[in-house]
Amino acid sequence: MPVKLGPAGVPLSCKGRTIVEGMDDIISLGLETMEVQTVRMVAPNHFEQYWQAGVLANKTEFEMNIHGPYYSELLGNRVERGRSLAKIESTLQAARTINARHITLHAGHYGGMSPGSAANEQVANVFAGVVDRVAEIWHDDEDEFPVFPWIKDGTPSKIGIETSGRQELWGSLEEVLEVVNHVEGTIPVLNIAHIHARGHGKMRTSEDYGELFDQVRETIGTKEFYCHFSGVEHRTGNAMHYTQIKKSDLNFEPLAEFIVEDGGWLDITLISDSPLLEHDAMYMLQSIEKSRHRQLERKARENRRRALAAQTGTTPAALAAKEAQQAALRPDAQPGAKKEEAKPAPEPAAESPKEEKKPAKKAPKKKPGKAKAEEKNDDVFDFEEDDDDLF
Repeated sequence: MPVKLGPAGVPLSCKGRTIVEGMDDIISLGLETMEVQTVRMVAPNHFEQYWQAGVLANKTEFEMNIHGPYYSELLGNRVERGRSLAKIESTLQAARTINARHITLHAGHYGGMSPGSAANEQVANVFAGVVDRVAEIWHDDEDEFPVFPWIKDGTPSKIGIETSGRQELWGSLEEVLEVVNHVEGTIPVLNIAHIHARGHGKMRTSEDYGELFDQVRETIGTKEFYCHFSGVEHRTGNAMHYTQIKKSDLNFEPLAEFIVEDGGWLDITLISDSPLLEHDAMYMLQSIEKSRHRQLERKARENRRRALAAQTGTTPAALAAKEAQQAALRPDAQPGAKKEEAKPAPEPAAESPKEEKKPAKKAPKKKPGKAKAEEKNDDVFDFEEDDDDLF
């Protein structure tokens, strides 16, 4: 169950703002991957640090990934599509330079087309051309092998098609899976926040994640998954913006539970898109570790129960039922029960050494009429003088 986690970009806590310094900080945090952001443009002066990052990634087996331009118009007219492909070309060049394992790309708006097979076919044709172009770039010039040693024995970057979070954008889960199923060399990028928002808050339980990963596996037959995760604010099936995980109705704990309990077959890379970047990546890592710890505790209890059942001649199920029955009988397990704090026993009052007993005063006689009234009041308001627990 390989799970790699990292931020989408240079960590916020990184004093230097270069990719290499960001990689150093990510490694020191115990994370194993990052996604370089080229969402708007790739400047020529970036390529030197890209190459340095590629060398470091090759030596340390650190997983590098890259995100292409957000504003793609692959379903637009010829000019719009050509403009988008020019931006993607820069991302492909940068991907080879940093030795990226995955390249994440968007299709953009539906343009003048409607959702359906025609739009999916056009997107598939564009991405088939992108895959061919990656192969050309990767094996462009053998003289560059000393500069890019990872190219000689490596494989071209995988083209990732990301799920979108808005209804007017191409990229529902079903659309992405259909295109990936027809274009070799592409993979789905499961943006959980987008899937959650587009599904009106559908990712709630570990079973929801089981259905999601099973759907992908049954459709395209893969065990490798590249995912983005973040909190998200959404309305009417549309993602508004990313938030930190703890301020969203999209919780990470169900995904952590699925990964630990049922995701032994997964090879998954998780990228934190959160505004907190590496902080939420660390939060995800800790959540997975907590789920593993709970799993180990449960297995230890089951092993002890089996051993005790063998000694006593009963069954583990009977012991489990007895334990549950005993737990239900505990006072703290009753609904509305509150644990009472243990109070120290009151110390006996010290007796006066030479205290003489005085005769008790006789109670004054009460009139018959008043006696009944006072007796009635005593039944209603029966307070003790030393009762300090009332307020």
